[in-house]
Amino acid sequence: MAELGISIVDEQYVSQLLIADGGCFGAFAFDLHDGSRTAFVADAVVLCGGGHTRLWRRSSSRRDENFGAAMALALRAGARLMDMELVQFHPTGMVTPEEAAGVLVTEAVRGEGGRLYNANGERYMVRYDPQRMELSTRDRVALANYTEIAEGRGGPHGGVFLDITHVGKELIVTKLPRMYRQFIEYQMLDISREPMEVAPTAHYSMGGIVVDHETHAADIVGLYAAGECTAGLHGANRLGGNSLTETIVYGRRAGEAAAAFSVDSDVTVRPRRVIDEASRELDEMVRPGSELARPLQRALRDAMWECCGVTRNEASLRDGLARLDGIRGAVADVDVRPSAEGWSDLAQLLDLRAGLLAGETTVRGALARRESRGCHYRTDYPELDSALQLSFHTQLDDNGRPRDPWGMPIPPVPGELQPWLDRVGPIEVANRLLE
Repeated sequence: MAELGISIVDEQYVSQLLIADGGCFGAFAFDLHDGSRTAFVADAVVLCGGGHTRLWRRSSSRRDENFGAAMALALRAGARLMDMELVQFHPTGMVTPEEAAGVLVTEAVRGEGGRLYNANGERYMVRYDPQRMELSTRDRVALANYTEIAEGRGGPHGGVFLDITHVGKELIVTKLPRMYRQFIEYQMLDISREPMEVAPTAHYSMGGIVVDHETHAADIVGLYAAGECTAGLHGANRLGGNSLTETIVYGRRAGEAAAAFSVDSDVTVRPRRVIDEASRELDEMVRPGSELARPLQRALRDAMWECCGVTRNEASLRDGLARLDGIRGAVADVDVRPSAEGWSDLAQLLDLRAGLLAGETTVRGALARRESRGCHYRTDYPELDSALQLSFHTQLDDNGRPRDPWGMPIPPVPGELQPWLDRVGPIEVANRLLE
C-alpha cells in the first residue's frame, strides 16, 4: 500500500457515516487507544466491514468482529438492507473450550471420509440424505447436526461426533494438518485416535447492503460497499469459495467506481454541524451505568441462536423480537469508562448497538419469509414457496427502528448468461463433497 501512496490508519472505530443532502461525505471515528476523534472527509466512502455472524452464540468469526457494524452504518445513513435472514450455518464448528466455540472444523474432514455419529453411536446422516451421507450440502448437514442435538442425541458439550480415525494418521497429518494441530492446541485431542465433538456455527451473511451490481453503489450518493456486508451475489445459500472471489471482483468494481465518482465531484456539501452531531453522540455514550456491554452482547447472541438459528418458526422469532427489545432497553444504562487501558468500553457499546439493529432486521426478515429456502429453514413452513422468490428489503423508520420488510422480485438471469446455465446440465454428485 505504501508503494501506491495509500495511508493506512489503524485502530480507529467508525461510529457513523457523515451524511448531508442525501450524500455521504466521510466517516466519523475515534481512536481505540486514546479516544481522539477524527472526521475522515472524502468524496466517496467504501464500506468493507464484513457480515453479522458474530451475533450467534456459536460463530466462526473472531471475537470482536462481524457484529453487523457496516450494515448498521449503512442502515443509519438511510440505505436499504436486503435478505438479512439468509445466514449460512456451517455444519461443523468446535464446541469447547469456550474461547474456541464455533471455530471452524473444515468440511475437508468430511471430504476425506469423516463420518458423523450421535451420542447413541448412530451414523445418522442416513436419515437425512442416504445417497450422499456426510458429503451432502452444508445446509442439509447443518440441519441434521442441529436436529440430532436438539432432540437430545448430542454429546456432553452439546455437539455431535465427527470421526476420521478410520482413515489413518498419515492421511490425516498429510491432508488435514491444520485440523490435526487445531484440536491438539485447543483440546489436547488427537483426532487420529478420538472423534471430534462439533456443532453448527454461524458462518456467512448472504444478506446485507443493497448495492448496484455493476458499481456496488448503495442508495446514498457517494457510498459504496463490497464483500460480506453486501447482498445479492450469493442468493439463498453461498457456494464454498465464492466469498474470496467476491472480494476481488467486486472490491475492484467498488474501488474503481468510487474513484471515478471522486474524480468527477466538483463540489461536496460538508456541513460542520453533521460532524459536531457525530461527536456529541459519542459524548452522550460516555457515562457511568449499571449495565455492561459484554453480558448484553452475550444475551443478544443467545437470543439469536435460540430464536433465529439453524431452524426458526413464528413463535421463536416473536420471542426473539421480545428478547431484543429487552436488551435494547438496557443499552441506555451501559457503563462506559475510558481509562489508561483504552476506549474498548465505547467500542463494545457501539458493537452492541449495531448488533441489535442487524439482529432485528434479521428476525423481521425471517418472519416475512414464510418458507424454507437455501440456508433459511422454517419448521412451520418447511417447503419452498415459489410465490416468495423475492428479496426482502428494509430501511429504518422515522424513529430509527427497522421497518417490516417488503418483498421485491428478483431480476431474471441476464440473457447473455442463460446459455451458460443451459449448457451445464445435470451435475454428477456421487462421492463428491457438495459445498
